[in-house]
Amino acid sequence: MATAHFTQESFQTEVLNKKGIALVDFWATWCGPCRMLGPVIDELANELEGSVLVGKVNVDEEEALARQYQVMSIPTLYIFKDGEPVSRIVGAVPKEKILEALDAAK
Repeated sequence: MATAHFTQESFQTEVLNKKGIALVDFWATWCGPCRMLGPVIDELANELEGSVLVGKVNVDEEEALARQYQVMSIPTLYIFKDGEPVSRIVGAVPKEKILEALDAAK
C-alpha cells in the first residue's frame, strides 16, 4: 500500500475520526532530512498495512494543519491513537525509534 497523503479535508475523516493507530509525517519537498526519512515512512506503510495507517502532510500545501499541530521544524512525526495525538517525534530518526513509539502507543 502506498503512503497516504493527507489534506486539511481528508485529515479529519482519515485520521481524527478513525479508531486505531495512525503515523503522520509532516514534511516538505525542500527538506533534506524529510527526503532521507521518506523511504523509511514508505517502508513502514507497507510493513504495517492493516494495523497502522501511515501518511504524510506536506506543510507547504497544508499550512493550517501544520499550525494546528504546532509543527515548528520538519520532519515531525505524530502518532495518533483513536484520533488523539499520543506521541511526537521531531527530526529524522531511525526506523527502530519510530517502531518503538508505535508499540508504546498501542
